[in-house]
This record gives sequence, C-alpha cells and structure tokens, in this order.
Amino acid sequence: MDTSSVTKHMQWHVPKNFMKVLVLSLFLLGICIVASLAFGSRTVGWNELVDGLFYPEVQSHGALVVRQRIARTVFSLMCGAALGVSGALMQSVTRNPIADPSILGVNTGAALFVVCGISFFQNGSASEYIWLALVGAILTAIFVFGIGSMGSGGATPLKLVLAGAATSAALSSLTMAVMIPRTNVMDQFRFWQVGSVGAGNWNSITLFVPFLLVGLLIALFTGPALNALALGDEAASGLGVRTGTLRLVASFSGVILCGAATALAGPIGFIGLLATHLVRLVIGPDLRFVIPMSALSGAIILTISDVCGRLLGSPGELEVGVVTAFIGAPILILLTMKAKMRAL
Repeated sequence: MDTSSVTKHMQWHVPKNFMKVLVLSLFLLGICIVASLAFGSRTVGWNELVDGLFYPEVQSHGALVVRQRIARTVFSLMCGAALGVSGALMQSVTRNPIADPSILGVNTGAALFVVCGISFFQNGSASEYIWLALVGAILTAIFVFGIGSMGSGGATPLKLVLAGAATSAALSSLTMAVMIPRTNVMDQFRFWQVGSVGAGNWNSITLFVPFLLVGLLIALFTGPALNALALGDEAASGLGVRTGTLRLVASFSGVILCGAATALAGPIGFIGLLATHLVRLVIGPDLRFVIPMSALSGAIILTISDVCGRLLGSPGELEVGVVTAFIGAPILILLTMKAKMRAL
C-alpha cells in the first residue's frame, strides 16, 4: 500500500465549511464534557464544578462527585472516538453506507469470547476482557467478510449486511447457550452486555490508550488510499494502491478500535453509523477529513447519550447502549429505505 503515490494524484482540498464545522464540533464537545461532569444522580452547580476541577484542596461533596466523574467522561470520549473511526473505516472498506461494527456482527463476536473467557477460564479483569474481545472481533470480521465475498460480484454491501446479521444472530444464540446454565456468569455479563461507560476508570483508560492510538494512527495513514478505493478497485490499483493490503490494514484498525471499546464498555451499537453519516453529510466524503471528524463526532454522540441516560433514568441511570439503540435503530431504517429507493 503506497499512500504517497495516491497523494500525488489527489489534490488536497479542504472542504469549504470544514473550519466552521470543526469550531462548532469543539464547542459542542466542551458542552458535552461540562454536562457529563455536572449531571447525574446528583446535579452539581457551577461553583462545585470549578472547585472539583481546579481546587483539589476543596473536599465538599459536590467537588468529590465531579472528580469521580472525570474518569467516566474521559472514558466516554475515548470510546466514542474509537467507535466513530471504526464505523468510518468499515464503511469505506466495504463500500457500504450502513456498515457498522454492530451491524456486521463484530460486537457480537467480541461478546461471545468475553462470555467464554468468564465461563471457562474465570477471566474477570479488564486486560483479559480486551484480548478476548479483540480475538473474537477479528475472527468474526474475517468470517463475515469471507461469507460476504462468496459467489458472483464479490463482497457487495447487501451480502455483507446479510452475512453480518446472520452471524450476529448465530453468535448471540451461542452466547446465550453458554450463559444460561451458569447463573454467576449471567449476573456478571448482563450489565456489560447492555453497553455502558459507567464502569470507566483510570485503569480502563490506561489499558485503552495504546489500542486507541494505534488504531487512530493507522486510520489516518490509510485515509488517502481509502479515498482512491472509493473510486473502485481498478481505479485504485491504477493509482498505485494495493487494494487487498489496504483492506486488511484498514479493517485491522477498525477491528482493534471496536474490539477494545467493546471489551471495556460493552457492545454499544450505532455510534459508528451515526457519527460517520453526520460527518459525511456536512463536510463531504474525503476520508482525510472524515476520519478525524468521525472521532470527534463519535465522542460527542456517545457522551451526550450517556448524559441523556443519566437524566432519563434519574435517580438511577439508563445505560448508554439502550439510548444509542433507541436513537440509531430508526435512523438505520431510514438509511436502508433510502438505499432501496436509490437502487430502484
């Protein structure tokens, strides 16, 4: 894969509204961070928020609550960024506008391996969850792409979605089959399965950082070549892109981002789908800009969804996986209907 030859043939055009969108996104990100720190089972005031962030000597109840929420907020931002970029990569690699880790079954594969680790090997630490989820996500991605590539026409968008849906259903059944006879595993797994950033702590963040950095760097590096891939395999090959290698590398990046986020936060769906579609809508299809903006958009969507879950479920909380599914499912239906109308 040679991105330098691609860059020579492709002019660097900054979308005309990119700076406006970037400034607005950063402003929204700041609002999300403040909201995540301020709202929850106990809402804190502005003075308590300032004390918690900038005056460590203040030990009031509100200031302590704010400090406890910092790790959760950082973890939410990281998971959202990882899922947003993962969605952008999977849509580009498959050339499928409705591709998403949850739709292609990657989340379900990661969940199955986590359950097997808990059931058969008594795994319970976050570091063990990460490696189990990564193996499950990678094997599931390989299987779905293999099934979707069979027959005439290769890996078409429709075949990949059908393969992902069938694989997800089968793996979900296997997951339940492993859990049902083991009540202790079910108790341990059922909260993780819904998808939540509530358990995010500094240990989880430390474990997540290397996977996030590696995934983001690979994604940014492959952006120019993925632009060429959007023109078709023949055109991309003419520009010097090794399409097979590119798909492998970009898919690996997407899978490790999704797998690490799923291991620590549970299978949160639709973030990649929502974030990437929103970014493409406002700045266009150039992956050199879509990838970093998908990270920013994903962080915003997941964090504000977490805040909404806390407000809707007060004095408890509604897990963020439920909120994103409630928002994302209708949007997926609309996108699918739109794609069918275009095909007709």
